Amino acid sequence: MVSAPEGIAGDLAEHAAQPPLALLRRWETSPRGLDEAEAERRQLAEAPPPARRRRRLSGTAAAPFVLVLAALGAVSALVGDLRGAALIGLLAVISGALRFGQERRTGRAAAELRALAGGTATVLRRAAAGGPSTPREVPAEQVVRGDLVVLHPGDVVPADLRLLASADLTVDQAVLTGESHPAGKHAAWTDPSGDRDAPADPFDDPRLCFAGTTVAGGTGTAVALATGAATYVGAAGRALPGAAPATTFDRGVRSLSWALAAVMLAAAPAALAVTGGLDGAPGGWPGALARALPLAVAVAVAATPEMLPLVVTALLVRGSAGLARRQVIVRRLPAVHNLGAMDTLCLDKTGTLTAERLSLDCHLDARGRPSAEVLRLARLNAHWSVELSGRLVGDAIDGALLEGADGDPTGPEGTAALPFDYARRRATVVLGGRLLVTKGAVEDVLARCALDAAERARLTALADRWAAGGVRLLAVATAERRLARALSAADERDLRFAGFVGFRDRLVPVAAPALADLARLGVRPVMVTGDHPLVARRICRDAGLPAARVVHGGELAALDDARIAALAAGGAAFARVGPAGKARIVRALRASGRTVGYLGDGVNDVPALRAADVGISVTGAAGPAREAAGVVLAHRDLRVLAEAVRTGRRTFAGTVRYLKIALTSNVGNVASMLAAAALLPFLPMLPLQVLVQNMCFDVAQLALVRDRVDEGDLAAPRTFDRRDLARFVACFGPIGAVFDLAAFGLFWLVLHVHGDVAGQALFHTGWFAENLLAMGVALLLLRGRGRGAPRPPWPVVAAAAALALTGLLVPFSPLAGLLGLRALPLAALPLLAAALAGYVLATLAARRLYQRAFGRWL
Repeated sequence: MVSAPEGIAGDLAEHAAQPPLALLRRWETSPRGLDEAEAERRQLAEAPPPARRRRRLSGTAAAPFVLVLAALGAVSALVGDLRGAALIGLLAVISGALRFGQERRTGRAAAELRALAGGTATVLRRAAAGGPSTPREVPAEQVVRGDLVVLHPGDVVPADLRLLASADLTVDQAVLTGESHPAGKHAAWTDPSGDRDAPADPFDDPRLCFAGTTVAGGTGTAVALATGAATYVGAAGRALPGAAPATTFDRGVRSLSWALAAVMLAAAPAALAVTGGLDGAPGGWPGALARALPLAVAVAVAATPEMLPLVVTALLVRGSAGLARRQVIVRRLPAVHNLGAMDTLCLDKTGTLTAERLSLDCHLDARGRPSAEVLRLARLNAHWSVELSGRLVGDAIDGALLEGADGDPTGPEGTAALPFDYARRRATVVLGGRLLVTKGAVEDVLARCALDAAERARLTALADRWAAGGVRLLAVATAERRLARALSAADERDLRFAGFVGFRDRLVPVAAPALADLARLGVRPVMVTGDHPLVARRICRDAGLPAARVVHGGELAALDDARIAALAAGGAAFARVGPAGKARIVRALRASGRTVGYLGDGVNDVPALRAADVGISVTGAAGPAREAAGVVLAHRDLRVLAEAVRTGRRTFAGTVRYLKIALTSNVGNVASMLAAAALLPFLPMLPLQVLVQNMCFDVAQLALVRDRVDEGDLAAPRTFDRRDLARFVACFGPIGAVFDLAAFGLFWLVLHVHGDVAGQALFHTGWFAENLLAMGVALLLLRGRGRGAPRPPWPVVAAAAALALTGLLVPFSPLAGLLGLRALPLAALPLLAAALAGYVLATLAARRLYQRAFGRWL
């Protein structure tokens, strides 16, 4: 079980403690329910405000990468390069559209929380004030505060309710509490100890039912205390941030985008510096700016991988398609990367590690020895309590007892039954008219047995030892008596203790090997559950998880985030943790530098699913849990998680490969462009030419989506490492710049390029061709470490060849005039070959040295 938020808990405790008539007066209703006009008025008053799309649009427009492209387009338009401005603007719109398409999904979790109940509900309403009430079936979202709700088996509770009347009502609260057993609910409640105060936890109060839970059996009538966002489920939705917190992927892309923005801002001062500054320039500072701004735009364009969103999205889409083939549904594309970066997996147990049914574990006599007779008596009790009570099915305990039986249990026929209820916590049947068999909670049954204090203490201690091992025991007792009247609770006295039957949650068979596979990939599992600490410890043991200590949810308030993260890293499990506590554990781990995944399927898991870098759920999970998750497993098979992690790492390796190759080439271009601008009386290359060159390169790099990945890059979690990226660029970027400048010198000396218009166009063409040839070579040489790395597949080889041919053929195509290029003379080809050969040899040598020095390529 879990604890509700303090404000909600206080209100619920107050409502539960009030007498029914006083509660009805408070909500201005009556035992006959609301009239239709009043219900409609309340529904209008409680309707949630519509979501605002404008806020999402403004957040998309403020994305750093979109701002970089928009600024470049604006400056290009100012310097008269309208074609370049239009092209950059189109890229900015595409980038923003891709981001908006992802961001608009983030608000759906709160909407799903409001509509959790779904379907319909039965309410008592009057057609007019003073008229008779009749049961009406209405859409669940139309239930309002003060409505009288009628509950039947299978109903989803549409609101937070306070029971007014009930009959054998049980409610499955697993989506909120993680408890696998249905909870008994009844309108009149008195604690067995005589304490009439409400339980500390509202979920323990049998008078309260919560929105989103399911009626397992029995019937009830209740008044609606809270609906929609005001319910406990709604409070979980309000606790979520307006948008999901930034994940590892988001932070990596954002830091890269702001770094590119910084380069763009530094372009203008750098351009002024190489063009001679403001002083002494022809025409004064306006003339200096007129010369520096085109260079600044060209430098900024050269430094910016304009198609970064498209390339990264293509890589993520390919990764998600691979996961879909493995029955893993990706709801948010960045989750593909975050799966690969994940180094900690927090997981709830119910529905993920354990099945949603109990299994019979043991049947013992009073000495703790296996006893077939005790099992026979327990099965007879289960069978006849269902048959004689008129119920279609028994509860989870009865189902587990009867599941292994071969047909009906053998024994005398049942003649009377007193079904289980949560006030008595036991069920009794009479067999053959004289044998009374009682089965129920250990303490309740022992209290009605003819035992001395020492024997009762011994049996209680025996039950506690089994409970410490995660086995839930029920006691079985008998009595011989003939009844002259109907069976009643008064007949459950002076019983003879027979033994125990024990049950445990079923561990999913694949759970232990799946978690072991994740551990081999460097992913640490951490149990975070709302269930009992002893159950949590036993599940950890069975699943092979570390459980050096089980931390109770009540202890979290006294711990700071650093201590919580240290406990999780030290192998602690967390039990009796509520939704807010689960989310806090996830946030504490993230604050300690971990990349955290969370696996859960209940409404109580929603805040943690949203707080994690990647939320993981299953198709059978509660709607809000599926909506809050970035990844949904189509089947409850945890074995696919390990393969999903590997797929995420392959996708990340492709992303890093693209970034390293693109930024290395771009940085080399920037350095050579600034150096050439300081030596030449004209721009080394026009902004539009640089932009088209970069776009050709980025389109070619889309082939990296099909590239192979070294298995060594999948062995450990990886995420964006700015130091590694900067180190790679610093090692290989200058090589490209040196051979760019060598090519410039050859063009100037051999081709006799001068400052006239024709000479400038020839120089631009030579550099355009040389750059694309070098980029094609870089695509092949920088994708892997060389010897021992997987060979490039044919799409990558074809893309590199196409890039080189583009550099050679575009100057002879109709596009040449549009781009300001001209056909190269044949004398330029040996120059290009010489510069390219030097670049290849230098890059191969640097690659070998880099591998020896750092040992890791991607």
